[in-house]
Amino acid sequence: MPTYEYECRACHQRVEAVQKFADAPLRVCEACGGELRKVFSGVGIVFKGSGFYKTDSRGSSSASTPPATTSESSSTPASTPAPAATATSSTSSSSSSD
Repeated sequence: MPTYEYECRACHQRVEAVQKFADAPLRVCEACGGELRKVFSGVGIVFKGSGFYKTDSRGSSSASTPPATTSESSSTPASTPAPAATATSSTSSSSSSD
C-alpha cells in the first residue's frame, strides 16, 4: 500500500497516511480542523546493476566519437614525410670560410 503525504492549508502541518488506492483521501486536519491537500514529491529510485545507462549496453566503440568519413580521407593524401634538407651545401660553405 502506498504512503501519501498531506499538508494542512491552515496550519501547514504535514501528515503521512498509508492508504489503499481505493480509499478516499483525507480531508480534515486532526490538529486544527483545516482542509488537507495531497503533497506530491519526487520518488527515490536507486539503479543497481548494469544496463541502466546508455553506455552499459554498447560495446567498446564509443557513441560520442563519430566514425571517420571516407570522403575526407580520400581527398587528403596519407601523411608523407617532409623532404630532407641537404646538409652538404651548408657544410661546404662553412668549411670554405675557415
